[in-house]
Amino acid sequence: MILVTTLHNPNIRGFASDNYSGIHPEVIAAIAAANDGHQVAYGDDEYTARLQEVFAHHFGEGVEAFPVFNGTGANVVGLQSMLPRWGAVIAASTAHINVDEGGAPERVAGIKILNVPTDDGKLTPELIDREAWGWGDEHRAQPLVVAVTQSTELGTLYSVDELRIIADHVHGHGMHLHMDGARISNAAASLGLPLREFTRDVGVDVLSFGGTKNGAMLGEAVVVLNPEASTGLKYLRKLNMQLSSKMRFVSAQLIALLDGDLWLRNATHSNAMAQRLRNGVEAGVADGSIQGVAFTQPTQANGVFATLPDGVADRLRESFRFYDWDAAKNEVRWMCSFDTRPDDIDAFVAAIARETTV
Repeated sequence: MILVTTLHNPNIRGFASDNYSGIHPEVIAAIAAANDGHQVAYGDDEYTARLQEVFAHHFGEGVEAFPVFNGTGANVVGLQSMLPRWGAVIAASTAHINVDEGGAPERVAGIKILNVPTDDGKLTPELIDREAWGWGDEHRAQPLVVAVTQSTELGTLYSVDELRIIADHVHGHGMHLHMDGARISNAAASLGLPLREFTRDVGVDVLSFGGTKNGAMLGEAVVVLNPEASTGLKYLRKLNMQLSSKMRFVSAQLIALLDGDLWLRNATHSNAMAQRLRNGVEAGVADGSIQGVAFTQPTQANGVFATLPDGVADRLRESFRFYDWDAAKNEVRWMCSFDTRPDDIDAFVAAIARETTV
């Protein structure tokens, strides 16, 4: 038997993305538990059937979940099921579907994205109305879906009331509402609310439910909350190369997260680590041990957005990996994960102090 040798230093943790984290041990155990014997392929297995019950527990009876490989696939397949060929999606300019999916919504799904600038990553009825017009005009892609992200790409959160107002506004225009929930567990943990309360109950029609950023190896799901808003997912998932032959292993991961409270434990921890990071930097700024650092967004989930003095980001990256968010403004993004440790945060804060007082 050939064993794979560990090729990396498992003690190194960075702040670039929650995708950098490993797989939660309980998820690995779930994959192993599903491994013995044969199960019917392409989703006709006992684990995928059980997953439908798990999602119904969180979102209510009548919902249907379609496991897929990744978040881009979930967004592309979900949105495609909500739109005719001439349809368009209104989204924030910072939305993942607009800037971080390699043009997949446009090139793979053929969807026109009507993006709206927003300082905090959140849409409002007034911002939506900048692009919600032109119905019946054959010269314009028809705006038929609005897409929001919870938590947003800037780490901010929609409140229940904000989402309800958006949903009512969207439905009043005859459109449907899609939610990119790549970090929906972080949003629920921060809001202190059940998943259903800020999704189905406020009027979200179709949800991309994220697992990978919260402890899964791979696996998301398109969750249809309103069957009238989506059609053809059975075929579109295959057409878009998101139908897993061994789907039981994707479903088993989502069951491991959602059948108990692992999803909430993981998200609560990553949120707490982000707040610890912000608190540590704020304390350093207050006592003068950290200089020239300012925050650009509230820290409401597991991401921290800040500006650094010239040259500091590159020096920090010699030991801690993270990404620029807006290099022209020296703005960076620091993400925390389910396996981020308090010691990781404290070491990073100490490094920020050293590099900003050189």
